[in-house]
Amino acid sequence: MIKPTVGRVVYFYDNSNPNPQAAIIAAVHTDTCINAAIFDSNGIPLTYPPRSIRLVQPGEERPPEGPFCEWMPYQVKKPTGSESGEKAAGNQTI
Repeated sequence: MIKPTVGRVVYFYDNSNPNPQAAIIAAVHTDTCINAAIFDSNGIPLTYPPRSIRLVQPGEERPPEGPFCEWMPYQVKKPTGSESGEKAAGNQTI
């Protein structure tokens, strides 16, 4: 599970648009419920975004319809143990 924190970027999905929209976490209610600032494809923020949006955690099934948010692929933990997939500094042979 990735702990949501204010300021992190996630994908937002709703029923009117099958493509992800950029969203920034604005408030965290629980590990699976957030408020977010949501931006359209032109970078314009939605005037009245939904509140208490479901945040789908890695390994969970997506809801059949939105609105919901999910982590971007690069944020999901990789076999290296980090969310980005990069190796920890100082553990590489030069």
